[in-house]
Amino acid sequence: MSRNEQLFERAQQVIPGGVNSPVRAFRAVGGTPRFITRAEGAFLWDAEGRRYIDYIGSWGPMILGHGHPAVLEAVRKAAADGLSFGAPTEREIELAEAIIALVPAVEQVRLVSSGTEAGMSALRLARGATGRSRIVKFEGCYHGHADALLVKAGSGLATFGHPTSAGVPPEVVQHTLVLEYNNLAQLEEAFSTHGREIACVMIEPIAGNMNFVRAAVPFMKRLRELCTAHGALLVFDEVMTGFRVALGGAHSLYAGLIPGFRADLFVFGKVIGGGMPLAAFGGPRDVMKHLAPLGPVYQAGTLSGNPVATASGLATLHEIRRPGYFEALAARTKALVEGLQGAARDAGVPFAADCEGGMFGFFFNRPGAEGLPQNYAAVMATDKERFNRFFHAMLERGVYLAPALYEAGFVSSAHSAEDIAATVSAAAQSLR
Repeated sequence: MSRNEQLFERAQQVIPGGVNSPVRAFRAVGGTPRFITRAEGAFLWDAEGRRYIDYIGSWGPMILGHGHPAVLEAVRKAAADGLSFGAPTEREIELAEAIIALVPAVEQVRLVSSGTEAGMSALRLARGATGRSRIVKFEGCYHGHADALLVKAGSGLATFGHPTSAGVPPEVVQHTLVLEYNNLAQLEEAFSTHGREIACVMIEPIAGNMNFVRAAVPFMKRLRELCTAHGALLVFDEVMTGFRVALGGAHSLYAGLIPGFRADLFVFGKVIGGGMPLAAFGGPRDVMKHLAPLGPVYQAGTLSGNPVATASGLATLHEIRRPGYFEALAARTKALVEGLQGAARDAGVPFAADCEGGMFGFFFNRPGAEGLPQNYAAVMATDKERFNRFFHAMLERGVYLAPALYEAGFVSSAHSAEDIAATVSAAAQSLR
């Protein structure tokens, strides 16, 4: 029995499923999870000493790669000064100022410890600020495991959803409306029927939990128009995309394509913590003023604004603001995607891929299907079995991709041209 198998067997005795987050269990692809012992740059090492080129990057935060010297130094210095105070620090202000400087639509932010906490709090704030109860989300978008968001689509157009997790009572999600991503007809009907009751629409502008799927520009434009017309808040969940697809996040991309475009609330995570537990939600002052201690919407957290996490986040944001950083990162990601497309084309395998900044995704299409999926149903119709075979073949060749068809991938500035070439070579062999 391998060391990874031994650890997994041991873990299952004391941790449900042997993991502390479900996708890590490899249930979607089969096989034994790799237990990681260390990481450096673009690489991970497992319990057996095997090295992998890492395209998970802790699910997005490690945009600089693992163990970046500036981040490590900032964390060491902060830890030496104290791990947690439960009181304000100057570094919290500095991180808030850095986020606001990069996303001008945000005027104030509240720091929290996880993306789930940030998303949950943003929804509460939207409801408190509007005095409305109904919320809209899209099937295939993941906003954390808060009860009101663990919902699958209803059986008909613009119907309310059903819980996707045991322990979530139906009455908790009775105000959650689930629509199909990029479906304009459903969007129009939802606002026509429920517009006066909708507090907010929450969306991943580039979905990263049904692999990599963009919101179409006409769809996003109309969504903004409908929210404005009906007094609903547009909430951009940029936990994955924030400071990852562009320096100003996905919001800057859509603002550059849609005149006057502006979201109302934002949810951030991953990159702003640089690998430490940190997230945030924010927006204009006239919305944020509803938060306690100023307003009646309560939110609190013992570790919010943790001094070590904020140090890590500040150091990360400082590095990615260097001139030319995102141009180089995007070029490296594009080289990877084009290399994978070429390998699939040479092998005669139906394949589609997309990328933005340091985030990418790919799909194995079934015969007769072409192009990139535009919604969750289309993602589910891709060739899962071929993806699973490809995942294991790549893992055996030292390339660590997300262990599920439904997850985006991430490139860091630590990935070299040689790493990309090695990955493409492994893909060419794995597709034979």
